[in-house]
Amino acid sequence: MHNRNYSCIFLLLIAFISVHVIAQELELVPAAKPIDHIVAVVNEDVITRQELDEAIKMAVGRMQLQGAQIPDQHALENQVLESIITKHIQLQHAKEVGLSVGESELDETILRIAEENRLSLPEFYAVLEKDGISYNKFRDEIREEMIMARMKEREIKNQVNVTEGEVDNFLHTKETSAEGNDEYRLAHILILVPENMNSAQIQQRAERADMALKKLNEGVEFAQVAAEFSDAADAKYGGIIEWRPITQMGPAFAELLTPLQPGDLTQVVHSPNGFHIFKLLGRRAQEVQTVIIDQTHARHVLIKINELTSENDAKQKILQIKERLDKGEDFAEVAKLYSEDTSASSGGDLGWLSPGDTVPDFERAMNALLPGQVSDPVRSQFGWHLIQVLERRTQDISLNRRRQEARQAIRNRKADVVVQEWLRQLRDQAYVEYRLDNDH
Repeated sequence: MHNRNYSCIFLLLIAFISVHVIAQELELVPAAKPIDHIVAVVNEDVITRQELDEAIKMAVGRMQLQGAQIPDQHALENQVLESIITKHIQLQHAKEVGLSVGESELDETILRIAEENRLSLPEFYAVLEKDGISYNKFRDEIREEMIMARMKEREIKNQVNVTEGEVDNFLHTKETSAEGNDEYRLAHILILVPENMNSAQIQQRAERADMALKKLNEGVEFAQVAAEFSDAADAKYGGIIEWRPITQMGPAFAELLTPLQPGDLTQVVHSPNGFHIFKLLGRRAQEVQTVIIDQTHARHVLIKINELTSENDAKQKILQIKERLDKGEDFAEVAKLYSEDTSASSGGDLGWLSPGDTVPDFERAMNALLPGQVSDPVRSQFGWHLIQVLERRTQDISLNRRRQEARQAIRNRKADVVVQEWLRQLRDQAYVEYRLDNDH
């Protein structure tokens, strides 16, 4: 019922068009060769020279948008190839476990992307066509990003738990620390150390980290060193970690980063998942704001559309239920009898809803109702609804928002470790054959 959080997908794909155009205009990457070549084999899949060249152009365009230093061609090529390999492995695993994205869900996400760009769907398609972007390719890109985001979220959900005590400690640290409200923008290099490495292998990784730091101290651009040495997913984009509260970095890193001035480098830092080097790009005070919002207490009846219930059958059923409500039957009792949502047991009660808690079609219909009023049938991606607004209020959610942000910061910190380890395990289980050197 509630809206899924695809913010990472929106952030990436809203910029898709701009990056595509910039990459075309820059001409910093050689054109694809007339005869395509295989540059890598990933299990049963192959990665071609054309696929690699297109991904390099996209990476260059994104770095240009971010103002990041573009690494030398060889380092960039290797980093982009690694990212494509990781993508192929994830999508193959998703196929093995039966994880997919349906057409209706994909359509809904594209609609939201268009709305984020303040465009109607026809306008959005026109922009794609004007910039020479294949609509089918764009859909495939979105589908793949959604699948990978869902795969990662599943791993995070299975392994990451945030307790109320952790939230309390986080907020206490933030309130009592002189740097607690500061946000940092960083560049980083990560040399991964998997759990199964022996001492000799760990020493090799340590020496690799030392070599990266040596290059940085010699004046080599951070983005170039990151592209050459870092195992982090953002290495090809300069290793940039955008603004985040220092407390989100964890106590050990917070203590390390707090004394730094913009432009300063850390030494090599050892953590449970590897060796790190950080560069402080900027620091700013995080504003503590009062958050006042309008909330709606609502309930609903939902009839789902699926293999057993057609669109027409679901609509006829919801119309019959609406007729019973119009004749004075109790909404809660009807919801308990007929609603196919998990809220049915509580009479369809959804509690207090804040803006963005529900999908746009539902929220628009709900906002148009007066307290006590029952809507006409409303179609959403979940099926057909009848909505009743019980009451409305203006609420100060500042404390709830701070706790929510703290919970998300802790979750993100834990999730970074979980996702890195999960990707490493997938990579170790995959067969990868490089043919890039034979391509030149």
